[in-house]
Amino acid sequence: MRRSIFLPVAATLGFLFLYAPIISLVVFSFNANRLVTVWSGFSTQSYVNLWNDPQLLPATWLSLQIAAVSATIALVLGTLCAYALVRFRRFRGRTVLRATVSASLVMPDVITGLALLLLFVGMQSLIGWPAGRGVMTIIIAHSTFCTAYIAVVVQSRLIDLDLSLEEAAMDLGATPVRVFFDVTLPIIAPALISGWLLAFTLSLDDLVIASFVSGPGSSTLPMVIFSKIRLGVAPEVNALATIIIGFVATGVLITTLLQLRRPRPAKN
Repeated sequence: MRRSIFLPVAATLGFLFLYAPIISLVVFSFNANRLVTVWSGFSTQSYVNLWNDPQLLPATWLSLQIAAVSATIALVLGTLCAYALVRFRRFRGRTVLRATVSASLVMPDVITGLALLLLFVGMQSLIGWPAGRGVMTIIIAHSTFCTAYIAVVVQSRLIDLDLSLEEAAMDLGATPVRVFFDVTLPIIAPALISGWLLAFTLSLDDLVIASFVSGPGSSTLPMVIFSKIRLGVAPEVNALATIIIGFVATGVLITTLLQLRRPRPAKN
């Protein structure tokens, strides 16, 4: 009896701890008062101000572009890295490659950002590229640390892949390249999509590394939000956060409905 009461209470407290801040953010995005902690009535003025904001919307569009490009580059590099680690058991530099992937996952963002900044400064002095810090350096930096995450995701899927499927395709005359594109890639497609979405989210959310490698005119959305909340949270920030939460919730809801409609395999 005690256990039946404890579990709902614990679950309720856990959900409140996770989602109460998000709910309060959504509620105060419709606040008529400029002070987001003082409720003065319902209003959508913050959304109107957001539409006319000269910083938030351009920074959002820039962050989405950077995240999409960085995630795509990291997807290609991470997939090739994972394929090499799983399929080629022995090659020179394999240990170094595996250690590099693991180190990128646990390296503090401050160290990664500082190292990339010094790299870009050194490259500019030696070969003249990249010419200053900007969107290009942010894309390179985000692609660098996102590659490790995608490599881990794809590697876990490749380890569980049945090699007999690839061997059967080769027995039928397919070349290794065609086997990779016609057999391997379709099977690991869910891992590729998951890795891309993870990299996209990490790039869109990054603040520390982008602060090191960005330059004038290349402020991402987290950088703009961080600069705005130093003097207090603006209602426009709450409005933008609410819109992003709405898109994420819609995507999760659609994915859940598609999974529920998927036919379940029959039990033997």
